[in-house]
Amino acid sequence: MSNIEEFPAAARKLTEYEALLAAAPSVLDAIPGAVYLCDHEGWLVRNNSEAAELWGQRPAMGDNRYRFCGSHALFLPDGTPLPHDACPMATAVFTGSSTRNGEIVIERPDGSRFTALVNIRVLKGHDGRIQGAINCFQDISAHREMEEDARKKSADLEDFFENSAIGLHIVGGDGIIQRANKAELALLGYTSGEYVGRHIAEFHVDAPVIGDILHKLSCGEKLDRYPARLRARDGSIKHVLVTSNSRFQDSEFINTRCFTTDVTELFEAERARRESDERLAATYEAATIGIAEADSEGHLLRVNDALCRMLGRSREELLNMTFLDYTQAEDRQEDALLYNRQISGEIENYLLRKRAIKPDGTMVYLDVHSSSVRDASGGFRYGVRVLQDVTVAQQMENRIRESERHMRDLLEALPAAVYTTDATGRVTFFNNAAVEMSGRPPQIGDMWCVTWRLYNTDGSPLPHDQCPMAVALKENRPVRGAEAIAERPDGRRIPFIPYPTPLHDAEGNLIGAINMLVDISERKQAENRQKILIDELNHRVKNTLATVQSLARQTARHADGLEDFVSRFEARVLALSRAHDLLTRRHWENAPLEILAREVLMAVAGEAVSRISIDGCSVELDSRTALSMTMTLNELATNAVKYGALSTESGKLAVTWRFQEEAVHQFILVLQWKEDGGPPVTPPARRGMGSRLMERCIERDLGGELDLAFESDGVNCRVSVPLKRSSHD
Repeated sequence: MSNIEEFPAAARKLTEYEALLAAAPSVLDAIPGAVYLCDHEGWLVRNNSEAAELWGQRPAMGDNRYRFCGSHALFLPDGTPLPHDACPMATAVFTGSSTRNGEIVIERPDGSRFTALVNIRVLKGHDGRIQGAINCFQDISAHREMEEDARKKSADLEDFFENSAIGLHIVGGDGIIQRANKAELALLGYTSGEYVGRHIAEFHVDAPVIGDILHKLSCGEKLDRYPARLRARDGSIKHVLVTSNSRFQDSEFINTRCFTTDVTELFEAERARRESDERLAATYEAATIGIAEADSEGHLLRVNDALCRMLGRSREELLNMTFLDYTQAEDRQEDALLYNRQISGEIENYLLRKRAIKPDGTMVYLDVHSSSVRDASGGFRYGVRVLQDVTVAQQMENRIRESERHMRDLLEALPAAVYTTDATGRVTFFNNAAVEMSGRPPQIGDMWCVTWRLYNTDGSPLPHDQCPMAVALKENRPVRGAEAIAERPDGRRIPFIPYPTPLHDAEGNLIGAINMLVDISERKQAENRQKILIDELNHRVKNTLATVQSLARQTARHADGLEDFVSRFEARVLALSRAHDLLTRRHWENAPLEILAREVLMAVAGEAVSRISIDGCSVELDSRTALSMTMTLNELATNAVKYGALSTESGKLAVTWRFQEEAVHQFILVLQWKEDGGPPVTPPARRGMGSRLMERCIERDLGGELDLAFESDGVNCRVSVPLKRSSHD
């Protein structure tokens, strides 16, 4: 408890804060502006209606949501969010710092914003402690917008002056340069300090010109693209056009505003154009090629001396002609059609070789290059025709073309494939034999070779860029003694010998190559056939001797006597001989089963052959299978003639065969031997030499199966032999 007696409350004077808090609401509403009052902790305790209107909401007194301000959100002028506890009101009640003419941005609950001018005064008690603070704020958004608009306009004007694309400067009535923009300074190469403040006459090359300019402007005349020359800092001369007017105040000449347009490049271009026209006129007449100008009807408007000499006519004569008048009749239509297309704009220019007739009847060949000169709207003005006498060149081309035609005919007549390339290896010519060999029409421009694919003789792929022709071009030398294999698109492979030979011009430069491909398929086939025959002969001689030895041994073992031995042995050797004859006639290549069967049965059956039926699919047997099948059929036929169906006139024999698929790359040949109508058959008491021979041929030599059945109505034999898929159609 204080020892100092307090004064009666009625006698104590109210502080500002207490007075504002005790005042009626109408007192704050009478203040012309938005006003609100916060206590020493920042809580909103009073506000007038204008503050609520600007906030866009009416805070309830005592609502803990409203502290430091009744606004929805606050922002700094640059748009940075401003927390309420960091706003000027919070600073005032916590630190005692007032705010004068501060600016913040207030956001209403609907999202709209305005700029507010804030004035906050701290309210203290009698003891000096902070009781609260009052904030008077007003919406200055419109004022700020006006200021920003004025600032932008001022900046735009300043930018227009400083950054204008053409030079601008202001000259006082005394002729002193008061201001210049960047373009003006850049035009002349001066800094602002070197240019501004000096007399304008110092920079003009022609004193009378600047004197006239200043006189006209001082008299109030306007200048529009007045030509003048200015001296740049580096000493160069700038050609300019000056557009200017004067500013007067109370009839006194204040200054001029000048626009300086740099036309130096235009001036130089015009001077260059005049010089070019002069040079062109001199060149026109001095040129060694013909030059002419013609109107839309083809009438010659201008010709040079070279064209007159070329056509053997005078200038006056040609200027009374069209370019079609001296053209040979057969070439006029093409030239006229092209010129009409050029006039219409369908084509811009054209190149034509035509014939012209001189007055003495001499014919000359001319290369004509025609182009158009058009006006600004694209309309045709006249045609420019450049003509060159190419009579000698044409005659040489004709001779070369005839020589080339003769050479092509010669190459086409060759039975070997021939083609040519350029120096880079691209095919430039090929004859029909090359098309036949490659199995397709090659393309002009193909690289190195006309064949589809290439292989080395060992079967490995041979890239085209490593083929003999590529080697010949890359190493610039002929290639001899090489062999390769060409594969056609249909899969057929052709062995050949190439003869690539580089071609050179008169100076010895490589210009291409020619290659002849000699097909050696027949030679290779003959070599392979000879090798096969030799290998087969060696093999067959051994096998045949072994077979004959076996036949002799087995026949002797089962013969009833010498005569029986001779008969049986001779028959079996003859059967072996017939198989050898058939294979020899076919060069020991595949033998048709049908022919083999007929020859064996006809040789053994004699007149009984009419009672034999043979039927089966087409099948080619290799030499090994053919020999074994021959021996088997011979044994069956011999038995049928002696003891079976062919031993009587009523007996019949049917030989058929078919294929039975066994695996992806293998088939089983099934041959059926069936006798019928012969004498009754009884199974033999023991296996004879024929059965053993057939089993050896089919089962041991061919890996097949032999099923021999002695049925009562006739012998029935089933032979199964494995064959590769390619053995039948």
